[in-house]
Amino acid sequence: MPGQIIAQPNPPPDPSILPDSIRECAIQLTNTSNMLTESELHAIQKFRRAANYIAAAMIFLRDNILLERRLTFDDIKPRLLGHWGTCPGLVLVYAHLNRIIKKTGLDSLLVVGPGHGAPAVLASLWLEDSLSPFWEPYTRDRAGLTRLITKFSAPGGFPSHINAETPGSIHEGGELGYALSVAFGAVMDNPHLVVTCVVGDGEAETGPTATAWHACKYIDPAESGAVLPIVHVNGFKISERTIYGCMDDKELIALFSGYGYLVRIVSDLEHIDGDLAASMEWALREISRIQQAARSGTPIVKPRWPVLILRTPKGWTCPGMMHGEFIEGSFHSHQVPLPQAKTSQEELQALQCWLQSYGPHDLFAINGGGGVVEGAPIEELLSIVPDKKDKKLGGRKEAYAAFQPIQVPEWTHLGVQKGSQASCMKVVGTLLRDTIKENPTTFRIFSPDEIVSNKLDAVFDVTGRNLQWDVASRAQGGRVIEILSEHTCQGMLQGYTLTGRTALFPSYEAFLGIVHTMMVQYSKFTKMAHETDWRHDVGSVNYLETSTWARQEHNGFSHQNPSFIGAVLNLKPALARVYLPPDANCFLSTVAHCLRAKNYVNLMVGSKQPTPVWLSPEEANKHCIAGSSIWKFASVDDGVNPDVVLVGIGVEVTFEVIAAAALLRKIAPALRVRVINVTDLMILGPHGSHPHALSADDFDTLFTKDKNIIINYHGYAIEVRGLIFGRPAVDRITIEGYREEGTTTSPFDMMLCNHTSRYHVAAAAIRAGALFNKKVSTEAHANAAYIMHMAAKDEEYIFAHGMDPEGTFDTPKFD
Repeated sequence: MPGQIIAQPNPPPDPSILPDSIRECAIQLTNTSNMLTESELHAIQKFRRAANYIAAAMIFLRDNILLERRLTFDDIKPRLLGHWGTCPGLVLVYAHLNRIIKKTGLDSLLVVGPGHGAPAVLASLWLEDSLSPFWEPYTRDRAGLTRLITKFSAPGGFPSHINAETPGSIHEGGELGYALSVAFGAVMDNPHLVVTCVVGDGEAETGPTATAWHACKYIDPAESGAVLPIVHVNGFKISERTIYGCMDDKELIALFSGYGYLVRIVSDLEHIDGDLAASMEWALREISRIQQAARSGTPIVKPRWPVLILRTPKGWTCPGMMHGEFIEGSFHSHQVPLPQAKTSQEELQALQCWLQSYGPHDLFAINGGGGVVEGAPIEELLSIVPDKKDKKLGGRKEAYAAFQPIQVPEWTHLGVQKGSQASCMKVVGTLLRDTIKENPTTFRIFSPDEIVSNKLDAVFDVTGRNLQWDVASRAQGGRVIEILSEHTCQGMLQGYTLTGRTALFPSYEAFLGIVHTMMVQYSKFTKMAHETDWRHDVGSVNYLETSTWARQEHNGFSHQNPSFIGAVLNLKPALARVYLPPDANCFLSTVAHCLRAKNYVNLMVGSKQPTPVWLSPEEANKHCIAGSSIWKFASVDDGVNPDVVLVGIGVEVTFEVIAAAALLRKIAPALRVRVINVTDLMILGPHGSHPHALSADDFDTLFTKDKNIIINYHGYAIEVRGLIFGRPAVDRITIEGYREEGTTTSPFDMMLCNHTSRYHVAAAAIRAGALFNKKVSTEAHANAAYIMHMAAKDEEYIFAHGMDPEGTFDTPKFD
């Protein structure tokens, strides 16, 4: 069947067999129908009617926006785009948030999970006059309303989902599942803030949302604000029932009580405004009680934070039936309830009746005059809107102008001695430790339970974890959030960053790809924010990849996947950065730079195992500023007039390049080798393709104009091929990288099976250099064959002894 067959609109869930006693876990409120004064009730109802009217008109109308004559086909847009089904519920929440903000002075952001509910949010923003301060043409008058309605989902207007162009937003609404974790990230270290987060019941089916419910366990009410989740259960997705829509109240109460929430069901449709108003006031009292206890030094153990379950019909207030199908209360209202309104007289008439049912002539000043602005909403419905701009949901500075640059400590004194061996991550941990000390309320680390495993545990010298349900870390002000959900880490990272702070996301390399699409969606948000002049800077999103495929130790093929590099490379070049620092000192320089940077997606890839320190802190800083340099110590005659160029990009593969250069000194001493390390991957692209890309002259100076280049790369070779495409004479470049070969084996065997070993590099160098050096060419074949014989012998040893030959990873020496 193409869509769900239902016997009635807004069908109730089948009753569960759970005991009725479960209802005692939910909050019951009395006299909710009398919660509002008569004037408040009328104002809210008129605000809702006005916003619903605008939202519906945005989907359909290209003219006649206030129904001053009967609709004709010419009044209907040529393409009907938008999602109506969630809009009435979002408008309901928005209206009540406005009322309670004005009444109590609440500081609140609204995060909307059903991102395609943009018409509801934009309509409400226009009514409260939060559009025109940011977008001048959207004035609260006829001209502004005309533009809002007619340009929606059309060139030059707002898109069909909430994005960075929407005032008050900190969440890209194009992909479901992330609103809740973003909301929790936003309230961390924002003790005054309550983020109301609407979670759609379709969105609630996603894995990221399911895990994000546990994020409340990471909120310390002494130092952070609170999230008020509102689960909008309207029962349907695009063509069938939702899981939550098929759950009765007892099942939802049991579920959310188990998560650690105190549940309030809001479903009295006849008195929905009183029900929701009373429920919101109860929820805020409950939040205040939890926070006051914590801030007075007597925190409640495992506090039950409030959650509202809001049941309303899908597409509430749209036509009930059309062509023998239920519309309101069914999936048919999910997107465009009357899709043939442009060509069907029956549907056009239904649209006329639908829009007229809101009484637009009673809600907007049709003719102006007498000091009344034509097209403006009537004063009565505006009486619930906060008076102060910065109190309005669309005017909160946390959403667009809250950046607090962190103080990144001077790192050079943390550097390690050149010539020693050190774990990049161990050393970086000391910088992160000092960063936490310098920025106790504006820097956090979000990690999937891998801080110690990735050897960043120096941070625990000055801070702890922040799991509030763990007696060992409760109320300790920990700066580290560890939860085994990459999705939740990413969402909290986004919310924390977009509200002005700075964070780091360290992870095993193989599993950072779990948040690939989340990262891409976030980059789309920041791209649009970057192009929206009223949005201020934000800190960069910083990913630290370690536990790489090259050094898995006890793990195997499942832990080998460097593909997140390619995901970042595909982003808008102006916003994407990929770094592969070759040693501990270069890593210190890179991390310090990324923590100071703004508006980027930064990816740093490295190793947690001890590796040689090739450069002093001063040399490392100079190398990282350049992005790449010739390593004279490993080159012949400082790299002057080479026969071949060897390039390492990544910690372990650079070691193999250096080892190959040392091997070539012994086996082919006549071969003139230039060794280069690339730490900033983006320099390889053609000039103009990326802000860091080398000019043609700089590229030729570094890599030569005509000599063969052997690149040993940490990731997939196709990524470097894509970068250098457009450079001249690329046929002289050979690239080796991860070949999707591996198992639980030794570190050097990983190099061998992926053809990134010193032997593969050295043999390729001899063959390539022989074309330019006659002394080398006479023995090239024999020497290359001998080198590969050495590779075979090492492989034989590894399989016989279960370990790499002794001395394999000793620092190479050059005579």
